[in-house]
Amino acid sequence: MNKLITLAITLLFMTAANAGDPRKTVDDLKARFLKLGEPRIEGLEKHGDISYPAIYFGRHKINNNFTIVDEIKKASGAYATIFIKDGNEFIRVSTNVQTSRGQRGTGTKLAHNAVYDSVIKGQSFCGEADILGNSYYTCYDPIKDKSDKLIGLYLIGFKK
Repeated sequence: MNKLITLAITLLFMTAANAGDPRKTVDDLKARFLKLGEPRIEGLEKHGDISYPAIYFGRHKINNNFTIVDEIKKASGAYATIFIKDGNEFIRVSTNVQTSRGQRGTGTKLAHNAVYDSVIKGQSFCGEADILGNSYYTCYDPIKDKSDKLIGLYLIGFKK
C-alpha cells in the first residue's frame, strides 16, 4: 500500500511540474503511450465516409480511444492529440480537442502550415500554432515505428 501512495504522490508531482510546459507534457504523453508497447499501423479505421490507418501501441488500438488524452487533460490542463499519417496528411484519431460544434476533433486533418512543414520531415515542432481555429502553445513530436518510419504525431497544446 505504501508503494501505491508513493507512486500516486510522484505522479501528482510530475504532472503538476509539467502543467503549462508543452515540451515536458508531450514527453509525458509519449511515455504514457509507449508504456502500452511499440507503435505500429495495422488495418483501417472508418470514420464517417472516410477510412484511414489504425494506430496501435502494443495491443492497444488508439483510434477513438480517449483514455490517455483525457488523463493528460485532467492532470495538466493540456489538449492532447494522436495523429495518424495517411499519405501526406495527418489525421486526428485520438484527441480531447473540440471542434466548434463541441465534438472531439477526430477525423480532422492537421493544417498545412509551419507545423506541417516541420513534422512532415519527421521533425518536432514547438511554438505557437492554430488548432481548429484557436491559438495554442504547442509541441508536436513524431511517432515512428520500429523501422524508424514516420507513422503519426503526438501533440500537446495549452490555450493562449
